[in-house]
Amino acid sequence: MAHGDPADRGGADAYYGRLVDPHYWPDGTYNGTRIERDKMTKTQIEDYLKAYEEQDFFKDWGYE
Repeated sequence: MAHGDPADRGGADAYYGRLVDPHYWPDGTYNGTRIERDKMTKTQIEDYLKAYEEQDFFKDWGYE
């Protein structure tokens, strides 16, 4: 997994409690142009979703 690739973004979205939103950054997270779902391949979307669903630890926001 590379920083910004679909699996990285899927895991990060889940970690931070964000909604499912397949995307990736080919030049690294927040660098260059964000690639949206409609421009992703089926495999890239699957990689994002797999990482999102398999994330097993999450950001502790300190709320009780």
